[in-house]
Amino acid sequence: MEAKLKPGRPAGSKTFEPEIARAFGTVVREFRAELGISQEELANRAQIERSHMGKIERGQHLPNLALILKLAGALSAPPGRLVDQTALKVANGDQAAC
Repeated sequence: MEAKLKPGRPAGSKTFEPEIARAFGTVVREFRAELGISQEELANRAQIERSHMGKIERGQHLPNLALILKLAGALSAPPGRLVDQTALKVANGDQAAC
């Protein structure tokens, strides 16, 4: 007998991964600082609200793929580089948030 699929997330799954969110925010902030631009300028380039940009950098919001692509374009960086740097921070336990 086949198991019937249930709609929704599997039991115990999370919709938010705080460690990953903090690491990604740190990576975005580091890339932004290298460019010497403000959080507001980055938000404008990515076409998002400045307050949303702040939440991303503080690790309070984990962006979806579409937003990661926008941020990468705004930072003139390959999306994979943002993801790779985030993965390194998570692996090293370096998820410092501001």
